[in-house]
Amino acid sequence: MTEKHPARRAPLVLTSLTALAAAALTMTAPTAALGDSTEPERGRARAHGQRPGGTQAALEEIVRQGTPGVIAEVRDGNRTWHGAAGVADLGTRRPRAARERFRIASMTKPFTATVILKLEAAGRLSLGDSVEHWLPGVVRGEGYHPERITIRHLLNHTSGIFNYNDDEAFRARYAGDEFAKNRYKTIAPRELVDIALGHPRLFQPGEPGRWAYSDTNYILAGMIIERASGHGYADEVERQIIAPLGLSGTEVPGTRPTLPRPHATHYSTLFEDGPDARIRDVTELNPSVAWAAGQIVSTTHDVNTFMTRLMQGRVLERAQQRELLDTVPVQGDDGHGGREDRYGLGIRLFKLAPGCWAWGHGGMIPGSASRTAVGGDGRHALTMNRNGDWGAQGLEDAAVRAEFC
Repeated sequence: MTEKHPARRAPLVLTSLTALAAAALTMTAPTAALGDSTEPERGRARAHGQRPGGTQAALEEIVRQGTPGVIAEVRDGNRTWHGAAGVADLGTRRPRAARERFRIASMTKPFTATVILKLEAAGRLSLGDSVEHWLPGVVRGEGYHPERITIRHLLNHTSGIFNYNDDEAFRARYAGDEFAKNRYKTIAPRELVDIALGHPRLFQPGEPGRWAYSDTNYILAGMIIERASGHGYADEVERQIIAPLGLSGTEVPGTRPTLPRPHATHYSTLFEDGPDARIRDVTELNPSVAWAAGQIVSTTHDVNTFMTRLMQGRVLERAQQRELLDTVPVQGDDGHGGREDRYGLGIRLFKLAPGCWAWGHGGMIPGSASRTAVGGDGRHALTMNRNGDWGAQGLEDAAVRAEFC
């Protein structure tokens, strides 16, 4: 993600981080640096106070610029540090806390890609299989050739399939006062795909030099997971990742609109611009709108556990680990990162600064904006969440750079 996009508004799933004007919000909120690792008995050293390199200061700046609150967990070798600034609730002024659960939005994508890769390792599918093979008759529309679109094209965003989150009529359902009318409605995966297919293809699948982030790719990937495994998407994520890794704060909520406790209130301006934009409580939301592209609920602790073990090669077989990290160039600045970034299978290689790179992903859904970054050996990781979806994207970049660069 890049400072070239000074402000962003929440799509329904992460990711169209566009250069729209952000609503201004003036508030004074308490800040706190937390070092209360809950697992010192397992060899995690407690870390207290200011994080070297300015990570805590970067969190505090996010709040000074208008976000209600932000939390972060850093793992650095055998040390764990928790940072926080601002509040979980604007009414009670309760401070944010390390173990809060939040909607991780498009940080769901590494989970979805990992399930696909584990199914490949088990011989249930191949990355070279076509979408038409697994989902006959599903992908139909102007210029689309599903027999040429492979699972790999879906996972690395080279399919050319339009992003349903960029459909104006779809976004309008969740803008301003319309949000209240639609927040509890269930949307089937096939409906999300059909919204995307109402638009022409962006380019031929795998066309050299072409890349376009599309949440539709991961809706289709989720449908393939269900077809190939014979289990529901949520069941398969639980079986393949959540249970084996002991991610006790992580779940795939399906259609349940409420968040498990503890959690911060999620706030959004719902696509409204200007200093008078209304700040709304959007904590309750039927997450079927994001499904396999972005509906998982988790914690900074659990995301760090998953991402560090993934990068350490403790989740996938060697062949699939190579596939995970086989990247394609991101063409231009798409609003999700820098011009020199690369994208693997559900995981992005960010260029943070000259000579400074990290793997990870971003995620945004109404009321929740998150980022995870991890070094190539999996020993150094940062996951952060803010409970507001407006404000300068560059402030998150600053926190990640402070930690890694």
